[in-house]
Amino acid sequence: MGGAALGVCNLLCLSGDGVQSGDHPQAKPVFDLDCMSLLEIARTMRDEQHFQSGRKITFAPRVFLGAAANPFVPPFDWRAQRTAKKIAAGAQFIQTQYCYDVPRLREYMKSLDDMGLLDKVFMLVGVGPLRSAKVAEWMRSNVPGVHIPDSVIKRLAGAEKPALEGRQICIDLIQEIREIKGVSGVHIMAYRQEDTVPEIVERAGILGGRVPWYPGRDTPYNDVV
Repeated sequence: MGGAALGVCNLLCLSGDGVQSGDHPQAKPVFDLDCMSLLEIARTMRDEQHFQSGRKITFAPRVFLGAAANPFVPPFDWRAQRTAKKIAAGAQFIQTQYCYDVPRLREYMKSLDDMGLLDKVFMLVGVGPLRSAKVAEWMRSNVPGVHIPDSVIKRLAGAEKPALEGRQICIDLIQEIREIKGVSGVHIMAYRQEDTVPEIVERAGILGGRVPWYPGRDTPYNDVV
């Protein structure tokens, strides 16, 4: 409610990682809500204008609801089914985990298409530059849900300038991903490389002449895409 009052339009609903992955693994995990129950609560507040308790909301929050998906780790057959449940609970957009395995993404998107879901949700595929083969190996060993094929690590290891090659891999992935049916866009996650995002966007050519909007621009929001 506070976020909506401040103009936050997009709400990504997540269960979150287990506490054992954080700085205080001794903490007790509490899961009063998971992503689907959170989606249902937010959708009810927006569409039916009341809290779980039944108390009415005078001004419903205007929010666009999203959830996360990870098509890149087993059990693969279950991933599209879980995404379907999130869409049924109210997700209007889905953001995936980092994608370095395009064939696996294609299989996942085909499963969603076979279930008739691609017209019901906006799919944003996660991508990001890798700084080196060492970083890539660390990520796939330590970051939950990240799958990086050996071919990607080999390409980084053989590059004269690994960081530059990592950005090129990200651009190549964007070009492949944009051709897959049902993909609405990408979510660029450049941890500690945020300054590389404009370069990646420009070199990938994904804006197609469109002008990004940001707070403070003189151009009215409705005049940009």
